[in-house]
Amino acid sequence: MRVAFKGLNAGTGLALNQSIGGDLTDMSSYRIREHPILSIPERKEIPFYWQGSLLEALEGETISAALFAHGIRIFGHHAKDQSPQGIFCANGQCAQCMVLADGQPVKSCMHLVQAGMRIEPLEGLAELPIVHETPATKPVRLVHIPVLILGGGPAGLSAAIELGKLGVETILVDDKHRLGGKLVLQTHRFFGSAQAVYAGTRGIDIASRLSEQVAQYASVQVWLQSTALAVFSDQKVGILKDGNEYVLVRPDVLLVATGAREKFLAFPGNTLPGVYGAGAFQTLVNRDLVRPAEKLFIVGGGNVGLIAGYHALQAGIQVIGLVEALPEVGGYKVHRDKLVRMGVPIYTSHTVVSANGKDKVESVTIARVDEKFQPISGSERSFECDSLLIAVGLDPVNEFTSKAREFGMRVYAAGDAEEIAEASAAIFAGKIRGLEIARDLGRSVEKVPDDWYHTIEILRSRPGAVYPEKLPEERSGVFPVIHCTQEIPCNPCATLCSQGLIYIDQSDIRSVPSFMGDASSCRYCLRCVAGCPGLAITLVDYRQHPQTPRVAIPYEFTRQTIRKGDVVTVLDTEGNELGTADVLAVSTIRAADRTCVVQVQVPSGYAQRVAGIRVQDPTITRAMNQYVQHIQDDTIVCRCERVSAGEIRALIRAGYRDINEIKAITRAGMGACGSKTCTALILRLFRDEGVPASEITVATRRPLFVEVPLGRFAGIDEAKGGQND
Repeated sequence: MRVAFKGLNAGTGLALNQSIGGDLTDMSSYRIREHPILSIPERKEIPFYWQGSLLEALEGETISAALFAHGIRIFGHHAKDQSPQGIFCANGQCAQCMVLADGQPVKSCMHLVQAGMRIEPLEGLAELPIVHETPATKPVRLVHIPVLILGGGPAGLSAAIELGKLGVETILVDDKHRLGGKLVLQTHRFFGSAQAVYAGTRGIDIASRLSEQVAQYASVQVWLQSTALAVFSDQKVGILKDGNEYVLVRPDVLLVATGAREKFLAFPGNTLPGVYGAGAFQTLVNRDLVRPAEKLFIVGGGNVGLIAGYHALQAGIQVIGLVEALPEVGGYKVHRDKLVRMGVPIYTSHTVVSANGKDKVESVTIARVDEKFQPISGSERSFECDSLLIAVGLDPVNEFTSKAREFGMRVYAAGDAEEIAEASAAIFAGKIRGLEIARDLGRSVEKVPDDWYHTIEILRSRPGAVYPEKLPEERSGVFPVIHCTQEIPCNPCATLCSQGLIYIDQSDIRSVPSFMGDASSCRYCLRCVAGCPGLAITLVDYRQHPQTPRVAIPYEFTRQTIRKGDVVTVLDTEGNELGTADVLAVSTIRAADRTCVVQVQVPSGYAQRVAGIRVQDPTITRAMNQYVQHIQDDTIVCRCERVSAGEIRALIRAGYRDINEIKAITRAGMGACGSKTCTALILRLFRDEGVPASEITVATRRPLFVEVPLGRFAGIDEAKGGQND
């Protein structure tokens, strides 16, 4: 039987219902029921109502996940222009997904479904509740603690572990329902050092390990579903604890490990439902286990975009293509190679021109760019898709750090809040910061070893030189073919080989690995094939059939999609089709950690070039017959207040240089996200208009970094109708 990839069926005719009502009859179509890496937990079904219709949710899931499970993407309409609103960040940083739950406006991506809950779309602005009498208030609780850590991701957890080992009283604050940060969304194996930062282990498992370690230390309190709101001049930090109690915390030392927020792009159609940040997409797929797309197009060739594309394929989503404005992708080559050899085209030196559709994404138009990154007229192409994933970089969430320094606090930063890098670097940075903070507090701790700082610099390093792929000269015996040809910090392959035959310079793990044995040295244990984080090692075995050797290929898709006896299409590292191959076996090995090994038989002429198996049919990725022009010719810059680039350009050309004035006239930056998304886009408009940065007055920052109901500051619990305990 010839196999393309059964999980990506182009002929199902399945399309997400875009109406407010959605598909209220069958939620199985949009739930992920099977996954090659993630376990699908059994959860109790609970009833809730959407616009009066009875639906089923799963206990413990967010409102947004429950709605997506029924194919509902549009959660309401904007008050200004009635544009459809839906998921954008899935991280509580904006209000695009606001709905009414039992009459109260809530962010659906952060609010859990409750049995019997009645949910309505938010049409325009939510009405303020009627207050018949002044509610009782209570004083704000003040907590003093030696160390306060903001952020329960890899950096915050690692720091908390080091402080916990030393018995330092610490509060760790995170706004999610579980610890781990973005680790809980990462199903792939991590790069870096196997000795220092769990390299070779999946992000979801690293999150569990770190969380379990933190729980061992009584000196570390963990506040989940708790949001840091602001740092104040009296050196206190305002925190909304458990989502309902406002607490002031006075730390001796503050560690900011709040991660990063995604950058965004301004292009026509950029606010249509179906345009997501990569983090939102991964949250829906890997945490909420719902499919937000059937046909996905990706903008951005860094590691985030490349990895998100791979996650989409694992979830059974068709990936139509990926566009990158630079001549080469910025992420690891092994991530790029994974996608192309699975059948995903990557268009470098291209940009997105528009997302097209009326109330949803229906297609995307891209174009080649010139040396100034401007679209080249006549090069436009459109592709049918229902979702567009934006992965164009990250900015540190550093507001807390800058305010703490301004107010004279003892403050440290770690992870992406300090410097954007891979999660392996964040883990090690948190470990270093934990010891530095302990010394700052006067604890008897040895100085951080100098080699730790050397390690963190290696882990933070960007992708290095790419070397031509060197294939072995042998045509006998058995040996690995290493398709990893770029200098990146990674060494699990050298630790996996039972014979010690794969070499990486341990003083600088960015070196390209090499095989140090011969055709008789390898025992064909398959550990290197199954354990390489980049899926960049194959084994070629000439021993039984020299003319048609056996090739072992890593495979991280549902095993049922390929079986012994099938015929598959094999591709090289660059995604070029080599031919077809008979499947001899599909197996797992000890310590494979959910990675299958597919063994195929191919002609010796290209056996060593085989790097992967195509998992989606190439017809899926073809361009439309003609490109689609967007129905509007302007672009939204401020999503929250629906302010266009044209409105802001007009003011810049009229002489306005103070963004506060532009804000007062247009309301740009006055929305729920606190100008986190639009500020960079407005500054870019100034640059495009030739205004030097020295002439621009940036907007005044809000005192609070996250919006919160005013009653919380007075100790009022709105969920109880204004009554306190």
